Amino acid sequence: MTEDEAKTWLKANFDVPRETWARLDGYVQMLLAEMDQQNLIAESTREHVWSRHIVDSAQLMKLDGTANEGLWIDLGSGAGLPAIVVAILSERPVLMIESRRKRIDFLNRLVGELSLNNADVYGGRVESAPASEAAVISARAYAPLDRLLSSALHLSTDKSLWILPKGRNAQIELEAARSSWQGVFHVERSITDPESAIIIARSVAPRGKKGRK
Repeated sequence: MTEDEAKTWLKANFDVPRETWARLDGYVQMLLAEMDQQNLIAESTREHVWSRHIVDSAQLMKLDGTANEGLWIDLGSGAGLPAIVVAILSERPVLMIESRRKRIDFLNRLVGELSLNNADVYGGRVESAPASEAAVISARAYAPLDRLLSSALHLSTDKSLWILPKGRNAQIELEAARSSWQGVFHVERSITDPESAIIIARSVAPRGKKGRK
């Protein structure tokens, strides 16, 4: 997918008025500028930000079965992917969880300068975040599936939808986690990289335990 194709895809799949485009452009510029201060995205993707990061994040919203309602929690938000894209393209509340100080500062700066009144940042470890009832939990390059589920289970309910980009090892991670976790899992292919996949899950619980609230 080229950068022009990425922008065409966004126009075709989302209502993107001028103000929203300005925020997306602003985010891209801030992300690239911050790369001089800290390593937020792979250097090899600098010239392909719209396809490799913006659309790669936005596609997760098309997999959302919650009617775009309820709290979206993003684990280990780092550069703000996918959380900032979700906050720009929707009005739903978004909570970013990040433990690294420089990245926390960057995320807070994004929220302020892009006027994202629907987005907040929790500075700390995922395990320490207050219990919640997320409608959606996302995580991009955060942790192996088994550890990811364990660290964030207290943020979810039985109805929470987990949307987890896992690259080329998605199926391997899923099979490894099945011995410890139960739920309704399936794998979707990424539109930005046919060799990468996204794990989708509901009703997630430690194996052997009954469903939760």
